[in-house]
Amino acid sequence: MPPRSIGTATISFGLVSVPVSLYSASESSATVSFNMLHRTCGNRLKQQYICSKEGNIVEKDDIAKGYEFAKGQYVTFTPEEIKALDEKATNSIDIAEFVPLDSVDRMYLDKVYYLGPDKGGDRAYRLLGEALKVTGRAAVGQYSARGKQHLVLVRPLDGVLVMEQLHYPAELKPVAEVPHPEAPVKDVELALARQLIEQSSTDEFRPENYRDTVRERVLDAIQRKVEGQEITADAAPPETKIIDLMDALKASLAKKGATTDQMKPAKRVASKNDEEVEAAPKKRKAAGRG
Repeated sequence: MPPRSIGTATISFGLVSVPVSLYSASESSATVSFNMLHRTCGNRLKQQYICSKEGNIVEKDDIAKGYEFAKGQYVTFTPEEIKALDEKATNSIDIAEFVPLDSVDRMYLDKVYYLGPDKGGDRAYRLLGEALKVTGRAAVGQYSARGKQHLVLVRPLDGVLVMEQLHYPAELKPVAEVPHPEAPVKDVELALARQLIEQSSTDEFRPENYRDTVRERVLDAIQRKVEGQEITADAAPPETKIIDLMDALKASLAKKGATTDQMKPAKRVASKNDEEVEAAPKKRKAAGRG
């Protein structure tokens, strides 16, 4: 069964227009959700709004939307005023520039949509996809929908175009806000860590190798409940003991079937500093024999 389009748009760059259809790239039904029920009778509950001052239920007609501009102070807007503020949907993906695909950091990614050619757009659609593929670039622009203006990136993927909805810079928290240690990294530890990474490395990402085991476990539990079985909690996992970093690295390598005498160099041209790092474990071992 072919996917169902969730909307249409037109990619515009220069004087070229590419009519496209939008398709969801993910399945929302993949998420297992639970409903709120009344414990005594088993019926679903309705959500209601309670006034924080008067404590009574507020009906829908008495609800207004407001923005808190100061602590406890709000400016209110009518539905008509809010509608006037909404960005008008143009159904146009306006391309502003073309950038190297690998120059867009993945932290900007928000949502992904597939784009398929709409009526009369086959040739232009194919041309844009091929041009992006051979240049290794992606199209960056803006797209207005549902009252908002989105920053988007259009790129080719297996013969089709993909539109990635991106975060604006103001929506991302500065990485500098995240505390990070200034502890020095020892050459020996770095060499062992590099070896561990090399032994667990592959040449490509294979998402088919991974499954959502939590979702499978929840669905299995639901089925057992439907069949009248009781669900019991699993035994608590053993506590993880904090061990020395060097010991942890060596144990990890041993688990992979390796020893510190079987070190593999990183798959790149080694610099003088790299050679010193690779030699560090051997120096340590030789010193221990003395």
